[in-house]
Amino acid sequence: MASLEERVQRLEDESAIKVLKGRYCEYCDNAYDPDGIASLFVEAGIWDGGFMGRFEGRDAIREHFAGTSAVMGFAIHHVTNPIIEVDGDRARGQWYLWQPCSQTRRNGESRGIWLAARYRDRYVRTGDGWRFEAMIIDPKLFAPYEGGWVETPFIAGGTRDDA
Repeated sequence: MASLEERVQRLEDESAIKVLKGRYCEYCDNAYDPDGIASLFVEAGIWDGGFMGRFEGRDAIREHFAGTSAVMGFAIHHVTNPIIEVDGDRARGQWYLWQPCSQTRRNGESRGIWLAARYRDRYVRTGDGWRFEAMIIDPKLFAPYEGGWVETPFIAGGTRDDA
């Protein structure tokens, strides 16, 4: 059985990882702040958004998010059901995402979108606290507000189509 000190440390680590995830959501919901988001990853970190792209390294992550607010003008990230497993200076986490957002299409029109996904994260303790080593996003639906996920569970390609 773990000592009281070990159990308290695990709880503190889990709490710090929850704050890290919350900070990520805050930066995303603040016009996808590219510097803020990139600062949460280790230098060789990975952000893999499935159909939204895969970016390796803090600079590539920053560059990706520098253009995201032009496509996703509004987003509110609701993350729930965290399962965090800490193992010393490394940890794994799983979260669910429910995100109402807006998408700007190539023709300049915006539309409401529902996004649901599962995050699978890897974390590492650094001198600056916990950071993302990898964030893997498994989209479950990307559906237009009108008609919702019953009529269209996944917009074709999940990209800025003109349909």
